[in-house]
Amino acid sequence: MRVLVIGSGAREHALCVALTSDPAVTALACAPGNAGTRAVAEHRPVDVADPVAVAALATGWDADLVVIGPEVPLVAGAADAVRDAGIACFGPSAEAAQIEGSKSFAKHVMSAAGVPTARAWPVGGPAELETALDEAGAPYVVKDDGLAAGKGVVVTTDRDAALAHGHRVLDAGGAVLVEEYLDGPEVSLFAVTDGTTVLPLLPAQDAKRRDDGDAGPNTGGMGAYAPLPWAPAGLVEEVLATVLQPTVDEMRRRGEPFSGLLYAGLALTSRGVRVVEFNARFGDPETQVVLPLLETPLAGLLHAAATGTLADHPLLTWRDGAAVTVVVAAPGYPEAPRTGDPVTGADGPGVLHAGTAVGPDGTVRSAGGRVLAVTATGPDLAAARQAAYERVAAVRLAGAHWRSDIALAAVEGRITAP
Repeated sequence: MRVLVIGSGAREHALCVALTSDPAVTALACAPGNAGTRAVAEHRPVDVADPVAVAALATGWDADLVVIGPEVPLVAGAADAVRDAGIACFGPSAEAAQIEGSKSFAKHVMSAAGVPTARAWPVGGPAELETALDEAGAPYVVKDDGLAAGKGVVVTTDRDAALAHGHRVLDAGGAVLVEEYLDGPEVSLFAVTDGTTVLPLLPAQDAKRRDDGDAGPNTGGMGAYAPLPWAPAGLVEEVLATVLQPTVDEMRRRGEPFSGLLYAGLALTSRGVRVVEFNARFGDPETQVVLPLLETPLAGLLHAAATGTLADHPLLTWRDGAAVTVVVAAPGYPEAPRTGDPVTGADGPGVLHAGTAVGPDGTVRSAGGRVLAVTATGPDLAAARQAAYERVAAVRLAGAHWRSDIALAAVEGRITAP
């Protein structure tokens, strides 16, 4: 099978590593890729936001399967264009990808499907913002209603800060969603689906805030770990029955079937499981810890979802142990990351490149806010965590920032689910 991966981050590097280990994959390309993916895949240039260009590349490269990593090409319709070209594609249509592209759309789907989620107030103007904040009360949750790369939400007890974020989004021409605050630990649960059958993967937890102790601004994710030793027994089965399957069924009923990776961001609240948000693709950095634990060959699984044959696919199998990933970020991330600095010590096992590029002199240089996702596995979470931080210590990037407490609370038994 010839597999083309679209994207350039650590998620795509993780996908490429997993696909490389699948004996069914005879050729692998990543477009546009980064300085790390070149070691495991052919590179092809492409504008990922241009569906026509993505489909033309897939056709010209003679791909059997296209795997679209980021949300931007999915919302733009890249999966539709690839399928129209007669090539199997893992990723939802533009219509179905609105479950991530529009939080209001996702709320409508969840309401129709009876999926438990936070109460929400759509906001179209400044006056509505004031009213919504008053009704919701503190802590305030204010979200950009569109794509925001995981950084479009503010959770705060400071009403002025909540207002300021809402006004910034509105002033930029966007729409805002105010939500009730959900207590309890958060969980990321991925599910592979062909629009009918749903196969959940391992639950993971990521760290959204930039600094230790969940302080600092929201980011695209500073690290993750899996599995979750504190997760309640039966959590995956419960979420499959109450969240994932009803959502997939409702999308199909609407004539907008969702095929690809449905990512449920969940809060385990004192009132039960609630959906925080849906994403329409593999999450980053959770992918970096889930895929190393997946024993089932990845290409066959994604191809079955892309071709509507997931019901015939064998049950998923998992490796024992745990995985931890720690994001190494550029100085100034997330507000104004500095790029162009040389990166060394990034070619070891488990070092997944996120924002890197090869400079004119052939050196690896930073090219984004999140530069590396340093990942390790181990027989348990403590061992995986120790190995990950040992690998982080070998990385050299001027002014680099990373959290020192990824998975620490779980290792120390300080996380409990209601």
